[in-house]
Amino acid sequence: MSAGVRTDATELGDARRRIEKLVCDMPGADKPFTEPWELRAFAMAVAAYHEGHYEWSEFQLSLVEAIKAWENGDGGEPWSYYQHWLDALEHTLAASGALSDSVALDDRTRQVLATPRNANHHEARREPVAIDPAR
Repeated sequence: MSAGVRTDATELGDARRRIEKLVCDMPGADKPFTEPWELRAFAMAVAAYHEGHYEWSEFQLSLVEAIKAWENGDGGEPWSYYQHWLDALEHTLAASGALSDSVALDDRTRQVLATPRNANHHEARREPVAIDPAR
């Protein structure tokens, strides 16, 4: 280890290192995420697992089912791995009771989806996850 570089021993630092390792081990690791929301979806799934909201095998099964449903569909929706990832996360969290069927959540979701994609955004935001703990 070089002088002046300190290993971050906090829980947050450990979580960042786990995420970084997962991302680096993914196929296409040079650019695994094409949109900022994909990184957020990935991080949410990992964080929810580490918080004990579900078993990883439950999520994997939901992801397989989401992809199968797309394959058996009418082909109208373009392929998006992270859209299937997000569908699987939603299904898994709903099945575990971590998500509710609240009308308020549905209303807020519609409000967010109705907002233009680049409203008040002049550049991509990549929070809340930092892949490189040195930055």
